[in-house]
Order: sequence, then structure tokens, then C-alpha cells
Amino acid sequence: MIVVVIICAVLLTISAGLALVRAEKGPSMLDRTIALDIVTSTIVGAIALEAAWSRRIDTVPILVAVALVGFVGSVTIARFASVEPEGEGRILTREEIAAAETERLEAETTALGSSDAEHHGGPAQGEVRE
Repeated sequence: MIVVVIICAVLLTISAGLALVRAEKGPSMLDRTIALDIVTSTIVGAIALEAAWSRRIDTVPILVAVALVGFVGSVTIARFASVEPEGEGRILTREEIAAAETERLEAETTALGSSDAEHHGGPAQGEVRE
């Protein structure tokens, strides 16, 4: 069993080291966020490995707490890093909803009118039939 523990510890150390390098070099916020999430995951893996090695179950709450902190941190960073389009997430007034609905209906009728004229031999858009 000691061989398995040593191999797992070496792999966890390598993954944490590579993730830290990516966090330091990462050209974008997304690279750094993912790298720090990987570091958190390797910490959880290391704590789980130590718990399995020492056959202790009192470290399970620590595992849950570290995993929860990593998850909440990743979601928070992703929320603040995302860019919302202007006006997105804003509650529209009744007048704005009515105006948007009117524009949508006008666009539909214009599109339907031009496609009906093309299919039924009617005048093209802008053309007057006498």
C-alpha cells in the first residue's frame, strides 16, 4: 500500500505544481481560475489520501469544507468574470415590453408579407402593382 500512496502523492504534487505554474503564467482570468480550482482539487485529494493512509474519518468534514470553499470560490469568480450584455438581467417596464412586442410583430408581418409576395407572384417589396 505504501507504493500506491507514494505514487498518488507524487502525482498530486506534480499536478499542484503545474497548476500553480499555470496560475502564475496564465494570460487570462479564466486560466488562473481553472488553475486555482485544480489546486483546490489537489488539496482535497491530498487530504483524502492522508485520511486513507492513516485510516481516519475525522478529516471528512475538512474535505467537505475545502471542497465547498473551492466550489463557491470558482462560481464567484466565474460570476464576476462573466460579461453580461447591456440591459441583460434588468427588469423591463410595461412600456418597454409593449414596445419590444410591437417591434417583433412588425418584423414578423414585414417578413411574412415579403415572403407571401414572392410565393404568390405579388409585387416585390417597394414595387407598386397597378
